[in-house]
Amino acid sequence: MPGWWPIRPRLRVAVRSDVRVHFDIDALPGGMRLALTVGVFDGVHRGHRALLAATVRAARRHGAEPTVITFDAHPDLALHGAAPPLLCDPAERLALLAGIGVSHLVVQHFDHRFALQTAEQFLGRVRHGRQLAVLVMATGSAIGHGRAGTPKALAALGAREGFDVEIVPTLGLAGDRVSASRIRDLLATGRLAAARNLLGRRPSVVGRVVEGASRGRDLGFRTANLAFDEPVALPPDGIYAVEASWDEEQAAWGGPNPLSPRRRAGGVASLGVRPTFDVAGERLLEVHLFDIGEDLYGMRLRVEWVRRLRAERRFGSATALVAQMTRDASRARAIVGGSAGHPGGSAGRPQP
Repeated sequence: MPGWWPIRPRLRVAVRSDVRVHFDIDALPGGMRLALTVGVFDGVHRGHRALLAATVRAARRHGAEPTVITFDAHPDLALHGAAPPLLCDPAERLALLAGIGVSHLVVQHFDHRFALQTAEQFLGRVRHGRQLAVLVMATGSAIGHGRAGTPKALAALGAREGFDVEIVPTLGLAGDRVSASRIRDLLATGRLAAARNLLGRRPSVVGRVVEGASRGRDLGFRTANLAFDEPVALPPDGIYAVEASWDEEQAAWGGPNPLSPRRRAGGVASLGVRPTFDVAGERLLEVHLFDIGEDLYGMRLRVEWVRRLRAERRFGSATALVAQMTRDASRARAIVGGSAGHPGGSAGRPQP
């Protein structure tokens, strides 16, 4: 059975029982021989998975334990006061990392003090009482203060200190460089298919269902209104066919396994400022789930972007809006279908 590990207050994540999770580098077991890779891994996209798979292979070759060090928050939050919008819910990120085949997963707190470490100091902590067999890095990556720990610099350090450095070329797909920043750009400009190709699954967001103005219910379209704990990567405003997943037994998305939620449903979502009712309203995500009648208040709902149906626009009357909402719902249902109580789980997993 998976074990529960906290990463954020009030948020828990399940990982495989054969993966050991630590919350500081110094907590890694003494005496271990490790193959290491380090990164934020936001989105755990196809480029990340290539790097992680290379780490697992390197561990086998070196007779070492595959180990990942990631961070509890994006380093830009500590370094610059703001982080890029997330491609991946933290619980999903850890579950995906654990599912690659690693033995140890370190969720390191990242703050200004941590950021001041040089690459040599950082690796010194990793190697204290342990043997680093190989460090696996992506082309263009770097670790340590000022990003001075480049692959070339660390290869030289490894030659002196007795560990290998393996470089994994940046993955390219259909002429596109696979990176979190590129996926955010594609998503922000509405290129869902291209974003999905680089990510390896549908782009998604996770938010908590909160009470809204109840306008959807009054119009005959009950909606789940989502609030986000931190900035998330979103597509342009508009109306979307979506698939949602949640677990009613836990007030956190994913329940016992974030990659296999117990409940799924198709739906239609409105992302925008509701111009028919609000002149300059707050940007909101409202999701109408097909064939779901119960309250979901307080639940964490995962919403996958399937297809954009149209742009957001202002209607002259509530009657005209309802007529268009009916057409939107009909189109979305034809694309994603209705609800499925026990889907067997595909949330967060790579899809063709």
